[in-house]
Order: sequence, then structure tokens, then C-alpha cells
Amino acid sequence: MTVDPDRTGAAPEPAGPLSRIDYNEKIPNNVNLAGDRRLQRALEGWQPKFLEWWKTLGPALPTKDVYLRTAIAVGRDGWAHFDHVPMEDYRWGIFLAERDPERTIPFGQHKGEPAWQEVPGEYRAELMRLITVQGDTEPASVEQQRVLGGTAPSLYDLRNLFQVNVEEGRHLWAMVYLLHAYFGREGREEAEQLLKRNSGDLNSPRILGAFNEKTTDWLQFFMFTYFTDRDGKYQLGTLKESAFDPLARTCEFMLKEEAHHMFVGATGVQRTVERTAALMVEHQTQDVFPHGGIPLDVIQKYLNFQFSVSLDLFGSEQSTNAAAYFTGGLKGRWQETRRKDDHVLKDATYTLRRVRDGEIVEEEVAALNALNLDLRDEYVADCENGVRRWNQALEDAGLPERLALPHEGFNRKVGTFAGHCISPTGEVISQAEWDRSIDAWLPSASDRARVAELMVPHYAPGEFAGWIAPPKAGINEQPVEFDYVHLREEALA
Repeated sequence: MTVDPDRTGAAPEPAGPLSRIDYNEKIPNNVNLAGDRRLQRALEGWQPKFLEWWKTLGPALPTKDVYLRTAIAVGRDGWAHFDHVPMEDYRWGIFLAERDPERTIPFGQHKGEPAWQEVPGEYRAELMRLITVQGDTEPASVEQQRVLGGTAPSLYDLRNLFQVNVEEGRHLWAMVYLLHAYFGREGREEAEQLLKRNSGDLNSPRILGAFNEKTTDWLQFFMFTYFTDRDGKYQLGTLKESAFDPLARTCEFMLKEEAHHMFVGATGVQRTVERTAALMVEHQTQDVFPHGGIPLDVIQKYLNFQFSVSLDLFGSEQSTNAAAYFTGGLKGRWQETRRKDDHVLKDATYTLRRVRDGEIVEEEVAALNALNLDLRDEYVADCENGVRRWNQALEDAGLPERLALPHEGFNRKVGTFAGHCISPTGEVISQAEWDRSIDAWLPSASDRARVAELMVPHYAPGEFAGWIAPPKAGINEQPVEFDYVHLREEALA
């Protein structure tokens, strides 16, 4: 799937003054929380519940402190400070990008009107639902990754895991602030539920299916941060266009932090592939398990799984809800302001792929109803960039093997391809063929068990597990062998 580069124009220049964050506040913020005592008290009442959730379901590995970045401003440059910080003392806070007083609504039936500073009554329920679902994903990933610290391949990787975790916690704060500030009692109740649902809980699971899957090992973690956090990037990008200005400004700043999460995934898979390639060349075999590496075919299976479950997060290809969100101005398209069309889509069409009579066919549908597909196509094109980089590592090693994204219809539980058996290369097949081939396409219990055997912790500075290559550079100009995480004695026992 490729996206037409002519659909969007150049990126706008950043504007607005630098807003610094006051860390003398109990809840650091740049929204003048002290000016609204009722709201401040409500959030200070929620804070202990968050800290208890973090203690109970956050990272399980005992640490003294971690080399973390903490946001100190919302501008493009010099916005974060790096230092060793006890994670339980990390200053989660509420940060919005600077308000543009001249901003207008860029799409839908309200296009050209001033952006909303309050929630319009007619869109209250829909906006609260969008914010709640986004908020629910943030603590879910922390819960999924809770035990990964016990098998970290290096202190460098352990630090990156914890950085992702604390920022997902801050993104939860971002959504909770909106719920408390703009949705009254109902919003406060939804904020409470964000801590009561837990990933994989049979009685009270997280809202979206991908966030109830177990993160079994570090390879899956890297795949998750590459593919599933990338879905988060695109969802935040649509909300950044929202007519509801506080939501748009919140998501704009969240995207700044989200970029690191995808970096962790992209480079983590890259380093895994590099090490696998080196072992394949050294031992002249594809089966590198006996030599302490992860075979390329297993990496492909993990890729197939995480990509397909991430596609489901975009929802059905045709959606009247998505059309209503767009028309109402609640949720735009990726890079909406750079699109070269009327931003209303009254008569526009879009190409949809579906199964008909045992074959995958294309048909034109109303673009307004295909906005989930439009966003998903942008996402797929972005994912392909990473796969090309991973394949370059194989080419550089002189190997003919290549990784590939599976077909968009493969292993789907949501949308037009749900209920159909489709191979990774895009053939419609029978249920019997699917059942015979599934262990060749998706990680089997045996695959996951053998990967798990390699997940032995390496906590000495500069030391790396044998299944992954060291990074090219450290964090914030620190050396790769820097002491990124100081562990408690019980973690080393």
C-alpha cells in the first residue's frame, strides 16, 4: 500500500511562545491549575489513586533511580531535562502545546469557525468517548509491560522501557485532566474507571483488544512499540486536528513524547535483525536458536502478529461514526491541514478492498465513510519504511532473506476481512489451509517458549544479551555503556 505524496502540502512552521512548566506545583502543569481550585483539588484527589496503581501494576523490577527525561517546556527545542530520577518520584503532569488564539476549525461542517475552548453540548458524549478510549490505552501498555524489566537485554534497553512506561503514565494524566476539566461528574467517573480496568482482566478488561494481549518477551515489546505505538501516533494525529482546542493541544504535545516510543521499537527490531544476520553469516545457518539468536522466520511471525492486531485498532474500513466525527469537527485526518482537498469530502470517493466470491476486489466508496481506511493506509505506508530499514541490515550482511508486512487481510478480527482466511501474501484460502499453515505464519507456543529461553537479564553497564546487537549511540549523548539504571539489591539477587 502506498500513499500519494501529492495529497499533502509542506509542513507548517512552528508558532507560539515557549511555555515552561512549573515544577514547584504538586501536579506540574502549564494550564494554570492553581487558578481553578476545585479542579486542582479533584485532580489532587485522583493523584494518590494513580500512584497506587503505578505501585501495584507499574514496573515490577525494584529500582533506585533511572536516567529519565522529564518535560520542562512545550517548545520544539530544549523541552526536556535528563537525569537519574526515582521512578516513584517522577513528576507526572499536565502539559498542553501553546494555544493559538487565531486557530480555526480546519475541516467538517464547522470549517473556518473559531476552535472550541469548551465542549459543545451536542458533541459532549462523543468527545468524552474519544478521550476515554485514548486514555484507556495508556495505562494498559504499562500493565502489559510490567514484568519485562526482569529479562532486560541491557541497562540501555531497560532505561528505554521505563521511559516509555513513565510517559504512558503521563499520557494517562493528559486524558484525565480533560475528563475532569471539561466533563463534570461523568468525566470524573470515567477517570476513576481508567484505573479500575486492567489489561487482560477477565471481568474488567481494557477497551481495545490489542491492549489485553500479553507482552511475552522483549521481541514482542519491540514489535509493540513499533507497530501498536505507531497506531497511537496516527490516532493522536487525528485528534490533534480536533475542533476542541484543549484536546488538539494535548495531543500535539503527546506526539512529541510518542516519537521516542516508536524509536525504541524501530531500533529494537533493527538490532535484533542485525544480530540474527551476523549469527546466520557466522554459522551458515538459518536456525540461530542454538547459537543464542532469534531466527528470521520467528521474527517474521512476531511481525505478522503485531501488525495484524494493530490494524484492527483502526476499526472497520467503513464507519458512520468516523464520518460523524469528521463532519462534526471532532476528529480529522492525518495531516488534515496539509491535505489538498476541500476538507469536507461531500463528493469524494476512496478505494476499498474486500473479499467477494473468493477473491480480493477493489471498489469505490464514499471517502467520508472510509476515514478509518484512509488513516490505516497512511499507517501502513509508514510501517513499510521500518521494514525497508530492517531489510537493509540483511542486505548489508549479504543475505538474500527479507522481512515483509503481511497482507492487510491477514489474521484480521475487525473490518471487511474479518471471518475470511487470507494468507500473508494475500491469497484467499480455506479454513483447512489456514489451520495447516498457522504455525508457519504466527508465533506458536513453541516459538514463544524458545524466545523466552533467550530472555536472560543483563544488568552490567555496557553488557548486552547475545540475541541483540548494541545500539549505535547512547541516550542524550551518553555512552552506550553508561549506567542508565541503578537497581535495588533485591533486583540483583
